[in-house]
Amino acid sequence: MRLLKTMLHGSVLVTALLPGPASGQDGTQSVATTAPADAWPQFRGNPSLTGVSDATLPAELTLLWTYTADEAIDSSAAIADGTVYVGTYAGTLIALDLATGEERWTYTTGDLGIGESSPAVAGDLVFIGDLAGVFHAVDTKTGTARWTFETLGEIKSSPVIIGDRVLIGSYDGYLYGLAVADGALLWKYETLNYVHATPAIWDGVAYFGGCDELFHGVRISDGAEVLSLSAGAYTAASPVIVDGKVFFGTFDNEVLGIDLATQELLWHYEHPRRHFPFYSSALAVDGMIVIGGRDKMLHAIDAQTGESRWTFTTRARVDSSPATSGGRVYAGSSDGRLYVLDLATGDKLWEFDTAAPLVASPAIAEGRLIIGSEDGIVYCFG
Repeated sequence: MRLLKTMLHGSVLVTALLPGPASGQDGTQSVATTAPADAWPQFRGNPSLTGVSDATLPAELTLLWTYTADEAIDSSAAIADGTVYVGTYAGTLIALDLATGEERWTYTTGDLGIGESSPAVAGDLVFIGDLAGVFHAVDTKTGTARWTFETLGEIKSSPVIIGDRVLIGSYDGYLYGLAVADGALLWKYETLNYVHATPAIWDGVAYFGGCDELFHGVRISDGAEVLSLSAGAYTAASPVIVDGKVFFGTFDNEVLGIDLATQELLWHYEHPRRHFPFYSSALAVDGMIVIGGRDKMLHAIDAQTGESRWTFTTRARVDSSPATSGGRVYAGSSDGRLYVLDLATGDKLWEFDTAAPLVASPAIAEGRLIIGSEDGIVYCFG
């Protein structure tokens, strides 16, 4: 079914774009599309969710340290000010020293634990959601709660911080806009099903695909809907935005590219033989979209044409979202291996076997790569 393509080609929108406030007001300022060399402050590294780092990693990675946590880790790490933050299924938010792996503090969210929600850091606060539906703002120095906000469903979406507000999705069907300072509710936007994906930010608007099979655009300043399109399929993957184009995979076994200015479908990609859902969030770099599939493959797609550049086959599904630095792709697989591939060709350069599935995504900063595993071990490579 190609509902998105039909609607876009027919110029049919559920809602039209609305004018927003001037740039720089209420979180509408331009956002970074790469993570700085010294930080990876949120899921996918930056609010555009590109998965790109300015850091330089060694040509040959070495395991520098490990940390054994109290439960499985699906939460992708954040890195800021020399500290690694990661959540576990035991409900523990852990702060580790990036250089040594030593524990700085732990914070307990609750009995239901932390799933795929990944930390985001701004100033002296680190934010994370838990499976009880509670959103936490924790002091980065002391590891104590500054404030919490309760939703009515589990939180698997990851927070995104824009200016003075933080955005978080919940399985209660809402995307929330909260004040960073005190957690005050500024607005909430209702969808027709779970909000699983993390929103990507472009020009003052938060864009995300929903479990309601719609692709949403929500103005950050006031929570107004500015775009709602049929995606034609259940969408759990977070989108990536680059140069006003958005790309994301769906459970209809395809990857879509959309021009946000015209709301036109640029292309849709589907492997000619292997038809499996895309749960991984895409990487966008150097004119390519790289995404993991439940077909056990990493797919590199030309961002202009939607044609395949290369594929790489692992031994199990790839729900982990790839990251890049220095012309290399870093990706985890449920086969337990961390892979390093050449970005241009997809050739394997290196792999490391953790012996447990890797669902979390790599985080890169200060010449180091951090990833957690399903057996509760945090790995640091450099």
